Amino acid sequence: MKEISVEELFTIKNPMIIDIRSPIEFKDGAIPGAINIPLFTDEERQEIGTIYKNDGQAAAKWRAMELVSPKIPELLHTIKSYQLKGELVIHCWRGGMRSKAVVTFLEFAGIYAWKLIGGYKAYRHYILENIPSMIPNQSVVLHGMTGVGKTEVLKILTKKGYPVLDLEDMAAHRGSIFGTIGLGEGNNQKTFDSLLFKGLQDINPSDYFLVEAESKRIGKAVQPEKLMDVKFNGINIYLHTTIEQRVKLLVSEYILPYQNEEWFHTKISQGIEKVLKRIKNTELKTSLIEFLNERNYREIIPILLEHYYDPRYDHARQEYGGTFYDIYAENPEDAAEKIAIKLEELSFHPTMTLKNV
Repeated sequence: MKEISVEELFTIKNPMIIDIRSPIEFKDGAIPGAINIPLFTDEERQEIGTIYKNDGQAAAKWRAMELVSPKIPELLHTIKSYQLKGELVIHCWRGGMRSKAVVTFLEFAGIYAWKLIGGYKAYRHYILENIPSMIPNQSVVLHGMTGVGKTEVLKILTKKGYPVLDLEDMAAHRGSIFGTIGLGEGNNQKTFDSLLFKGLQDINPSDYFLVEAESKRIGKAVQPEKLMDVKFNGINIYLHTTIEQRVKLLVSEYILPYQNEEWFHTKISQGIEKVLKRIKNTELKTSLIEFLNERNYREIIPILLEHYYDPRYDHARQEYGGTFYDIYAENPEDAAEKIAIKLEELSFHPTMTLKNV
């Protein structure tokens, strides 16, 4: 049986990772790019676990065999369909019975695949151990009030070849009360860590990175201490634009794509409810409630910016100790162009090839 360690896995040029854990395990955390082809359903896995607890290992193995046997032809056929896309790597939770059985079945069928030693558990341990040492020691941190287009600017700079860590994308959260609108539930810590590890791999061997100024927690995920330390001591670029441009961008990002969805008004209402608890001005509260009831979301945005988000952002800026450079721009494209000029002046050059980007 061919076996491969997690460290060796990252040396394979084009691995096709097949995760045979149950859907609930896969959802809780997975290797980026892995395909979930579960050996057991969530209910079957639970049943086997109960039998193992009550009747012992032998009884659990027998029941597992009964459940798996009818699935083998379809399971092998599904895995085989990925054979031409890369080298097959099979894994389960800790590289035990499930992955061993599947790799054995594949070998009987003339399909040769690697079994990942230690499974997902070993992968998780490996990335947590290695993330701190992979973080470059220099950072360029992009600041700016809500709505200036920081995320859009970072995406443009990525295309220009600059090494960017898009932490909001990794967390599937925009870092605000309304941060998950259009992004689902937001990623948990395991998924964030996996995407951060991959992001750090992608920008290697750059000796610096660009990143947005985020609080330590982004949605459900928390950034590593080392990453926060490098950010707090980095070069800072503060992006400015007009209030009109900020409102325009927020409308295009938060409202226009989703306003006709059934869930949209409920999501906005839940966010406004949290804001109302933190705003003391009675007139502002009344205005927010009226606009919300009228579903006039556009008029809500300037109030939130001026009286909720902006005061909080100025306070957060004080945590950063490095030099600040102010850039005034009309839109994200203009901002990216001016930031690129400033980066060249500071000797921060593009480090990524078009292939990487």
